[in-house]
Amino acid sequence: MKVKERARELAQLYENGIRNFGAFDLNEADLKNINLSGAVLSRANLKVANLSGADLSRADLCDASLHVARLSAANLSGANLSRARLNVANLIQADLNRAKLNDADLLHAELVRANLSRADLSGANLSHANLHEAQLYRTNLSRANLAAVNLRHCSGSEANFAEAILSSASLNRADLSGACLSEADLSRANLSLANLTGADLRGANLRWADLSGAKLHLADLSEAKLSGANLTGADLSSTNLVNTSLVHADLSRARLMRAEWSGADLTGATLTGAKLYGVARFGLKLSNLTCAWVDLSPEGDQSKVQQLPPEQLEQFFNATPPVLQLTVDAPLDLTAHVTMATLYHQIAAVCPALTRPPDLTLGARRTSLRFPVAENEHLLAIAYCALLPFADGIAVSRHLQALLQVLQGLRSDVLSARECEQVRHLGLAFEQAVESLRERRREYQTHADPAAAKFLSAPTQVNATNSRGKTIQIYQSAGFGKRRSPLQTTAAAATQIVLPAKSLLIEFVRDFFYAFATL
Repeated sequence: MKVKERARELAQLYENGIRNFGAFDLNEADLKNINLSGAVLSRANLKVANLSGADLSRADLCDASLHVARLSAANLSGANLSRARLNVANLIQADLNRAKLNDADLLHAELVRANLSRADLSGANLSHANLHEAQLYRTNLSRANLAAVNLRHCSGSEANFAEAILSSASLNRADLSGACLSEADLSRANLSLANLTGADLRGANLRWADLSGAKLHLADLSEAKLSGANLTGADLSSTNLVNTSLVHADLSRARLMRAEWSGADLTGATLTGAKLYGVARFGLKLSNLTCAWVDLSPEGDQSKVQQLPPEQLEQFFNATPPVLQLTVDAPLDLTAHVTMATLYHQIAAVCPALTRPPDLTLGARRTSLRFPVAENEHLLAIAYCALLPFADGIAVSRHLQALLQVLQGLRSDVLSARECEQVRHLGLAFEQAVESLRERRREYQTHADPAAAKFLSAPTQVNATNSRGKTIQIYQSAGFGKRRSPLQTTAAAATQIVLPAKSLLIEFVRDFFYAFATL
């Protein structure tokens, strides 16, 4: 039977209500704009067929042969193309929304601007296919072969690429926000300027990939392999880089603010110009690191730049996070916990220095609160905020002011210009905290609930630990550690001002290892 006759027969049978055509031979048939919605064409031969504009929605084409078929602008939404063979097929602007293409062959297929949203392409072979500007919202591409695929400008938010092969793929400016790429092979892929915000890249292979200018904010790259990757100017803020391999990676000018990268391997990496505000600088592998300077400004605007001569790199990148520890000489109950958390929430709303809640250690007789501090210069400001709800808050404020006066009174022959600058910023941060909380200070120190008031009136001890692990005691109330009867109260205001030795204060400030320089 001739090709045209077979095509006419198919159309006539469909018009007569026949839907099951099975392994129909339509090789090279012209079926342009035909309506075959819901038809069963499993194992059909449609090689080189013209199905442009055809309605194949919900059709069963599993195991069908569609090599070099023309399906541009065809409606294949909800169609079953499982294990179908579509090598070199033309699917430009085709609608494959919710279609089943699992284990299908699509080598060198043209899928430009095709809609594949919510489609199942798990295990499919799309090697060298063209998906430029394709819609891939929530598409399942797990275990798919996408080697050397063109995915430039595609919209693949929340798509599933788990364990997919994307080696040498082009994903320039692709939107993969919230996508799952765990254990995917993205080696030598081009992801420059791609949006990977919130993406799951755990254990992914990104060796020698180009991620320059990519958005990776809140992404999970833990255990990922980024050896030799280009991350210049990439946004890695608040990204999980725990145990990530960044050997010989280029992180020049990368935005790493508040990233978590403990255990990361930065051997031979380049970090010059990286933005490191709020990043812990310890637990890293750093041999042969290249880093002339870093940006420590909160906004990444180079208002605080740290020059790093080679001899200071090891010291700088072995700094521990500063900590303010408040020990309360009383156990914490649920009522006091709720009251304290509420007060800290209110304080943080007007004082930006208090950015994180404290870590609590509960004991039968004492309660320890550890406040993580972003920068050494905020230690005294955090101490003021932490003690504000407590009866000892007034006494601690006096101790902090006295401590600052001692440091500010040191002569220039005792402190270097860099250390004097640090003292100035220490005082400035403290004064800003006091000023921002001045109007509501009395409100924070008024507690109606007796259980909360009892805890917040207990004696306290305050210790500050800088980024070099040096600790000084800022304050200890007179009644701290002394067992009292229930009728006794703490007279915090009567505690004498006892400061650390001047030599200890000088050493504490010198170990801040903080300097400003303008490039």
